[in-house]
Amino acid sequence: MSENKWLSNQHIRINGQRLWDSLMSIAKIGATVKGGCNRQALTSLDKEGRDLFVSWAEKAGCSIKVDPMGNIIARRAGKFNDSPSVLTGSHLDTQPTGGKFDGVYGVLAGLEVIRTLNDNKVETEHPIEVVVWTNEEGARFSPAMIGSGVWSGEFSLVYGHSRVDKDGKSIREELDRINYLGSDDFIPNSVKAAFEVHIEQGPILESEDLQIGVLSGVQGMNWYDLIIEGQPCHAGPSPMESRKDPFMGLTIMMQKLYDMVAEFSPWSRLTFGDIKAEPGARNTVPERLIVAVDLRHPEQQILDEMEQRFFKIVQEGAEQFCLKSNIKEEWRSPAVKFDQQCVQAVRKSVDMLGYSNMDMVSGAGHDSVYVSKVAPTSMIFIPCENGLSHNEAENAKFEDVEAGCNVLLHAMLKQSYH
Repeated sequence: MSENKWLSNQHIRINGQRLWDSLMSIAKIGATVKGGCNRQALTSLDKEGRDLFVSWAEKAGCSIKVDPMGNIIARRAGKFNDSPSVLTGSHLDTQPTGGKFDGVYGVLAGLEVIRTLNDNKVETEHPIEVVVWTNEEGARFSPAMIGSGVWSGEFSLVYGHSRVDKDGKSIREELDRINYLGSDDFIPNSVKAAFEVHIEQGPILESEDLQIGVLSGVQGMNWYDLIIEGQPCHAGPSPMESRKDPFMGLTIMMQKLYDMVAEFSPWSRLTFGDIKAEPGARNTVPERLIVAVDLRHPEQQILDEMEQRFFKIVQEGAEQFCLKSNIKEEWRSPAVKFDQQCVQAVRKSVDMLGYSNMDMVSGAGHDSVYVSKVAPTSMIFIPCENGLSHNEAENAKFEDVEAGCNVLLHAMLKQSYH
């Protein structure tokens, strides 16, 4: 019966121009000179973006709730309104030099789904909800995805409220300041299915000339601080062969790690994102290096093996140059496998709509990582120009934005009937 109800609505399409206009309107909030957006979490500009979304959702007939982490829930009632909801959403906060599409596309695509259902007078059996998750980016407050993380139980509310920015302002204080410190319940087990549409933030779809990515999961991600300690000495009088130079060890380690990660291509990833040398003087061999390491793979078993080999390579490299080493775990997010029923809902919608597509895993973290821990979840990708994201030049084509939202509409419709 539910399949027949879904098929009876297969002719419906979203209003692409309305969605695009909404994206461009909200892009004016925090607009940068280079064409991007700077709308960091819980700033006054974030409040302005939130307020605009709420006004649009209320105009579309939604009820609004705000939970204690400032997550906004816009709800369109269903025929059986006490039934679990079919949920979508993403985030409105950006990087300091972010773009017009990262996160906000997923929020406004969800709103466009509701507007389209209203236009076509479609009554779903399950309620439809669009969520704005707080502090997905982690640019102002660390860690990332903390709004969905608290909601899913990954973090406690006390932990979420206690996170501070560089000026010592806490999430709780800033939620209160911008009037988004809510008290409404938002219960994880009240969700039947969850979907998130997002720009890819990478070059694969564009390079393959495909329009839609059907996501089966998200890469596992491990963050570490690699600490290498040697002996500080004068850059001039100290012979190279007698030095205990942390950079000598790091150079060998990095090459072996790159070689190791290449064995697990094409989905393995290794990034050295930051290096700090102490004492940091031009004419002194450093006493200590602190290196930020990011290791990723979609298969948890392979990621675990990469981690073990990482530890071994570091130990052997340190011993070779008479150095001390320590690996401090900063954060880890295990590989995620999305719910097969939700993945199939996306796949059937793509096939019905006739868009070119491929199966993918996400190389970046998204709120869906935490949502998937407590609710059946999947994601939809569209291409972005040159694979650029977290960049003011971030861009997406009108037709791809429209296509991704059409897929979202029909995947949600498929799951919105008993």
